[in-house]
Amino acid sequence: MATKKIEIVVSPRPAHFVGDGFRVHNFIPGVPGLDMKRMDPFIMLDYNSKFHFNGSDRPRGVGVHPHRGFETVTIAYSGKVEHHDSAGGGGVIGEGDVQWMTAAKGVLHKEYHETEWAKEGGIFQMVQLWVNLPAKDKMSCPKYQAIDNAAMEKVDLGENGYIEVIAGEYDGHKGPASTFTPVHMMNAKLKAGGKAEFNFPAHFNTAALVIEGSIIINEEETVKPDHFALFKNEGETFTIEAKEDAVVLIISGEPINEPIYPHGPFVMNSREEIMQAFEDFNTGKFGYLED
Repeated sequence: MATKKIEIVVSPRPAHFVGDGFRVHNFIPGVPGLDMKRMDPFIMLDYNSKFHFNGSDRPRGVGVHPHRGFETVTIAYSGKVEHHDSAGGGGVIGEGDVQWMTAAKGVLHKEYHETEWAKEGGIFQMVQLWVNLPAKDKMSCPKYQAIDNAAMEKVDLGENGYIEVIAGEYDGHKGPASTFTPVHMMNAKLKAGGKAEFNFPAHFNTAALVIEGSIIINEEETVKPDHFALFKNEGETFTIEAKEDAVVLIISGEPINEPIYPHGPFVMNSREEIMQAFEDFNTGKFGYLED
C-alpha cells in the first residue's frame, strides 16, 4: 500500500455567525482548493470551534429554512442542539451524538441550542457537514437518523485510544449510519503519543479536521487544533499520531462525479432543477414548520 500524502493544510478562516447560535469557520467550499467538485461528495463543512455562549432564556439558533438535494450531518462535541423538521423529525443532539438528516426532495428545518442548555450556557463545539446525493436519490423521501454516541462502533486501540465509527468502517468495524454512496466518517480519539493507521481508496476524497490537540500525520507534518488537512488522491494509507490527547474527525468519500449546481440551501444537478426547487418551496411543497 502506498502512502496517502497531504495536499494542503488549511488554517481556520475568520468565523461568522449562522443565525445567532452557530459561530463557524467554513472550510468547504469557502477555502481555495476545497470547492465542492474537489471535495465531492462533501459539499459543505462548517466548524463551530470552541466558543462560550452566555446563558439565555431565548435559545439561540437558526429559524425555519429549506433544504433539498443533499444530507446534513451534525456532530456534537460540546453543547446540545434541538432540531425540528417539516417531515416530523426532531429531537436533541447531545454531546457525542450525531444527527444525519436526508433532506432529499425537500424539508423545512430549524435548529437551536437545547432549551435547558441555553439557560446555563457554556462551551459549544460542533461540526456540520453537507453530503451530496446522487441524481437518482435527490428526490427521494426525507428521513433522518438520530445516532446516539452509545450506538457508534468503538474500535479499541489499546493504549493508543480508540476510533469512533459514525459511517463506513474502520478495520472491518462498521458505523451505524446508512449512506447513499460510499462514505467513511469517524472520530479518532487518541491519547498523547497514541497512533492510528487509516486506509481508504486512492480516489476517495479524504480529509482530517483536528478538533482537539495537535497531531503528526505520516510522521512528518504537524497539524494544529482547528486546522484541516486535505490528502492527495494518491496512495491509500496514512498515520496519525497525537502529540497530546487529541480528537480528529476523519472523512473519506467516493466522488459522485455528477454536475453540482448549488444555490443557497438547494444543491441539484442543473439550473432548471434549482428553479423547480424554489417554485416547490414557494408553493408549500416542502410542508409546514412553525418558526
